Amino acid sequence: MANNNVLILSAGRRVELVEAFQQALQRHFPSAHVFTTDLHATLSAACRVSAQSFKAPRVTEPSYVDYLLKLCVKEKIGLVVPTIDTELNVLAVNKARFEAKGIHLVISDPELVAVCRDKRATADTYARLNIDQPKIYDKDNIKFPSFCKPYDGSCSIGALPLYTPDMLTQELLDDEKNMFMELVGKEYSEYTIDAYYDRHSKLCCLVPRERLEIRAGEVSKGATRKNYVYHYLRQRLVELGGARGCITVQVFANPQTQSIKALEINPRFGGGYPLAHAAGADYPDWLIREYLLGETLDFYEGWKNNLLMLRYDAKIIVDEQLDETIPLCNTWKSELLNVHPEPKVAVDEH
Repeated sequence: MANNNVLILSAGRRVELVEAFQQALQRHFPSAHVFTTDLHATLSAACRVSAQSFKAPRVTEPSYVDYLLKLCVKEKIGLVVPTIDTELNVLAVNKARFEAKGIHLVISDPELVAVCRDKRATADTYARLNIDQPKIYDKDNIKFPSFCKPYDGSCSIGALPLYTPDMLTQELLDDEKNMFMELVGKEYSEYTIDAYYDRHSKLCCLVPRERLEIRAGEVSKGATRKNYVYHYLRQRLVELGGARGCITVQVFANPQTQSIKALEINPRFGGGYPLAHAAGADYPDWLIREYLLGETLDFYEGWKNNLLMLRYDAKIIVDEQLDETIPLCNTWKSELLNVHPEPKVAVDEH
């Protein structure tokens, strides 16, 4: 049997992403399956809808890569898709180990992953690409109002606006991770751009999504926009060297002046990708065609403009007394990890 199964890592709540891969896989390899991992697989909704789920060690554990590699070999995985920031670096530097086993790990080059994790380096990259961004202030020359955030932060943890000088504390100044920048006003709308780069780092698509409403850091209402944001970034993002798969770019855009202020680059699927998928940018299908079928992709811009997404809560009900859906028993887990069962740890952010 060919290695055509797909493994989505740290699946968490990404039910729609799992379903998108299931639909794409069914078109090309009907007998193949989408598997998932998570630190707490029994409590992951996405793990519940996948064909099979596996409880993985924490991504910072030394055994994490060995565990994934052995799991991929045993379950005939051909395509591995990471989804959270904390696993990207360790996977990027170990990509060759997966390739040696014929396993395609969809990950950008380590250099780009490092740039994306350091917002100071991200700012340098935007400058090289001629993409405008908020002004970055020296700590001894901060202009107000300003915005403070850790250079390696995520999920807006530690980020806060500073409207007046009295809000700037010595503690904020002394924190070496903090950077200070121009505070973007309410006249700007927030956008996330889902860009797709092929296995040779060629840009094949980009879909700007206007974030109309955000809940808990993830878009709850959004719309696709083929407007000035698209045309501004269409040429400038071509030269993002080392990018592969889905890359999310976050910008602020002023509809009156058509000014752009770029913020972050995340080399992974974003939480709002299902809107781009619904619009016709079928990245899971493209990944399967590229990596498992060896096809070459052309640039695609036929996705649907002004498509509105309104999210709501859904549920998965599980009878815990009858639950046998997570097959990774302690014996098999110990065999993979060659360690004792992992200690109790907190849930990774998704």
